[in-house]
Amino acid sequence: MSNDVTRAQEILKEHRESIDRLDAILVYTLGERFKHTQAVGKLKAAHDLPPSDPDREAKQIARLEDLAKRADLDPEFAKEFLKFIIQEVIHHHEKHQDC
Repeated sequence: MSNDVTRAQEILKEHRESIDRLDAILVYTLGERFKHTQAVGKLKAAHDLPPSDPDREAKQIARLEDLAKRADLDPEFAKEFLKFIIQEVIHHHEKHQDC
């Protein structure tokens, strides 16, 4: 193998190791986030509060879009990602309402 290919493989390995670390951070961060949102869901259920808060959700989406722009991430992707997370959170909150 040429030195160029060997160097490319080394760089590829470094990128993949970084990606793997970042994936772990994302998973643990989401786990921590869901612990908090589950606590919120239980609190809402205990006090007969609605499972969703459209005003907060809209503010969070706008906030995340701004963060995405500053992070050089596609804001539409960030918005859809947050919407997905919010839907999962609401689903968990609705489960607590049923208990």
